[in-house]
Amino acid sequence: MNNRISIGGSLLLSAMGSFAQQNDRPNIVFIMTDDHTAQMMSCYDRRYIETPNLDRIANDGIRFTNSYVANSLSGPSRACLLTGKHSHKNGFTDNTNCVFDASQQTFPALLQQAGYQTALFGKWHLESLPRGFDKWEIIPGQGDYYNPDFIEMDGDTVQVKGYLTNIITDKSIHWMEHERDKAKPFCIMIHHKAIHRNWMANTPELKLYEDKVFPLPDNFYDQYEGRRAAAEQEMSIIEDMDVLYDLKMNRPDKTSRLKERYESYYGRMNAEERAAWDAFYEPIIRDFYEKNLTGRELAEWKYQRYMRDYSKVVKSLDDNVGRVLDYLAASGLDDNTLVVYTSDQGFYMGEHGWFDKRFMYEESFRTPLIMRLPKGFSRKGDVSEMVQNIDYAPTFLELAGMKVPADIQGVSLVPLLEGKHPKNWRKSLYYHFYEYPAEHAVKRHYGVSNGRYKLIHFYNDIDEWELYDLQADPHEMHNIYGQPGTEKITRKMMKELHKLQKQYDDPIESKL
Repeated sequence: MNNRISIGGSLLLSAMGSFAQQNDRPNIVFIMTDDHTAQMMSCYDRRYIETPNLDRIANDGIRFTNSYVANSLSGPSRACLLTGKHSHKNGFTDNTNCVFDASQQTFPALLQQAGYQTALFGKWHLESLPRGFDKWEIIPGQGDYYNPDFIEMDGDTVQVKGYLTNIITDKSIHWMEHERDKAKPFCIMIHHKAIHRNWMANTPELKLYEDKVFPLPDNFYDQYEGRRAAAEQEMSIIEDMDVLYDLKMNRPDKTSRLKERYESYYGRMNAEERAAWDAFYEPIIRDFYEKNLTGRELAEWKYQRYMRDYSKVVKSLDDNVGRVLDYLAASGLDDNTLVVYTSDQGFYMGEHGWFDKRFMYEESFRTPLIMRLPKGFSRKGDVSEMVQNIDYAPTFLELAGMKVPADIQGVSLVPLLEGKHPKNWRKSLYYHFYEYPAEHAVKRHYGVSNGRYKLIHFYNDIDEWELYDLQADPHEMHNIYGQPGTEKITRKMMKELHKLQKQYDDPIESKL
């Protein structure tokens, strides 16, 4: 299969500036996970777990404290970062009925044609097959944690023995060490399924965190007053988290909507893996059904089980990030390699009583972003400017010495990596979520945030506005839209919203 894309020569400009020499252009190791929220990284939040290898990246490099996505959903987020464009421009607005046009302009394709070796291992989740890569091996759809299938470039689908997070790392290190053209700079995308639902830990991690009691969020029992869209979702730990599928309390005499899906995942384990799994879970299953929990006891039991399972999957991920960092150091590549770690969006760890993402509220709108910089950059510490996942593509292109195409909507982060604080840096961010009706029933909405205030419009089968003062109400519990005294702020935010819709060519209100 030929993965090279023909793109107009006007977009493929020669290397320039301090990165003009082929051998001086930095390598890019772009590690991305699925549903890994900043709350569950100790370089951002020390309440829950330790992530020492992710912390290595932050401690040796930079941590973005105001990093956000344009659409908090897996496939759309990936399309945004690949193209540097909002969902309505790249065409992949939701996971239900979209196929990504992989022939469109993407940063891997541009890097490849500029002389970079490019590779992708792991999650793609865009329905089409990748282009613009010298090597790729992707999991079908969401993939499986145990003994997963991989689609290869020749079109074959093969099953690989082992735990998915380990396998993706194995394939990535093998390509860097044995398969790439070492005379060229490279960009590798190491894109994990972890920490996606249903949080199936590797067997060596099964017993971790079992003695830990995670603190319950203050708004776990949120009643959603004044927030109709928040009240009508279906992502409640109490109401919607499936005991058999999500929490693994499967038993032959029990049924649920997702029982067959769980048994499909469980069925991929080999005899040794299944024995270890059963030895761990069977006592918990027996105890759970004997207690016959109800009400708040059941809700908080589900929360603790969820937090423990999620944390175990993070532990395996963190270990594998450490393997990549150790390889780069041992091979002498770390000096001239940009290491990026991020997630496709944030996630709810019980805040508002939820799991999952989708909403423009802070826990899912935000995404972690840490970088260890290549030679030529000395900046360390926190970056507070507002950044978005549409900014990754232009950043990588500028680091490669290329001119950023004019139709890319993101902005290069290179000035921030250099320690600059541009006076004309963006002061607000635009967001648009489309996937409704669909799983979790989160209404379609768009909005704007300037860091202090956030204005959101829920539309389609609903017409509700929400306004939050993030300084006075950081957990977004009090919708102040329409309240006396907010008129000036509302006008200001509405003006900013319309400005960004015009800037990004998303005239949504004319379509309602």
